[in-house]
Amino acid sequence: MSLNGKRIGFGLTGSHCTYDAVFPEIKRLVDSGAEVIPVVTFTVKNTETRFGSGEDWIDRIEEVTGRKVIDSIVGAEPLGPKLPLDCMVIAPLTGNSMSKMANALTDSPVLMAAKATLRNRKPVVLGISTNDALGLNGVNLMRLMSTKNIYFIPYGQDDPINKPNSMVAKMTLLQETVEEAIEGRQLQPVIIERFRNE
Repeated sequence: MSLNGKRIGFGLTGSHCTYDAVFPEIKRLVDSGAEVIPVVTFTVKNTETRFGSGEDWIDRIEEVTGRKVIDSIVGAEPLGPKLPLDCMVIAPLTGNSMSKMANALTDSPVLMAAKATLRNRKPVVLGISTNDALGLNGVNLMRLMSTKNIYFIPYGQDDPINKPNSMVAKMTLLQETVEEAIEGRQLQPVIIERFRNE
């Protein structure tokens, strides 16, 4: 399906090591004609890591999308009734944000945008990046997997020898997942074999 003219929210959470895999996919959405509305967590905005500063990442996503980021809960709330999205993407989705979302906590702009989208019965697409998907966070992952209007970018173990509980989405399948989700379908298979550099 065509994403031309679709309003796609794009939420970034604090898995900084995954951003380089995500940004080409944001550009793909923009190039497909979608209007991409960037939303960031407080962690993204305020944290400096070896992967870069929050300010740098915000500048980059604003350049790719041509829009100012939404960086407050108050700023994200209108994505419900006033400025509805056709789809909300969260990629990467950390284990921390995943556990909060699965338990109905809304303490960041990204989670507010997701809640607002679900309120409108529109799809939310999740691209997980978490070291404990097969650990304590497994119950939260399965809760979200069984929730109506939530879809997943296919994911798998990224390093089963050294990090056996870790699972990461294959971000190159992001656009295809969004296209299917808008049609009410989960891109299959959801659980895939992954390799470290995918």
